[in-house]
Amino acid sequence: MAEIDDYLARLDEEDATIIGDAYASARSLVSEVEEGMSYGMPALILQGRALLSIMRAKGHFGVYPFSSVVVAKVLETLGPVDGLTSAKGTLRLPLGAPIPEIVIRQLVLTRRDEILETNAKKPKPRPRVAKPTD
Repeated sequence: MAEIDDYLARLDEEDATIIGDAYASARSLVSEVEEGMSYGMPALILQGRALLSIMRAKGHFGVYPFSSVVVAKVLETLGPVDGLTSAKGTLRLPLGAPIPEIVIRQLVLTRRDEILETNAKKPKPRPRVAKPTD
């Protein structure tokens, strides 16, 4: 699967480089991610859950950690970032400028922790015992 690479190939060179660099930063923080799709967007997937998607929109780069809780936590701790705005579950950054490393770092690590915590709470399937046959 190469969903992210396929997406980047459709963008102009500048946008592809900026978004590709942001994905590379995310991968360096959580190396066990895989590429996949979530909500129709190319995304990094961790333990079966969407970790992060970065897309070019008409007037901004959208950074989606697939969790409004994560966005709120990051906004509480993140210092001022030029041009950063948010909407429910999304951070928006201006086109033409690299996505700040601190934004990617805080989003990815906060979302990773949320995924690991959620998955740890999931009940484990009970082992099936074979029924004796006559």
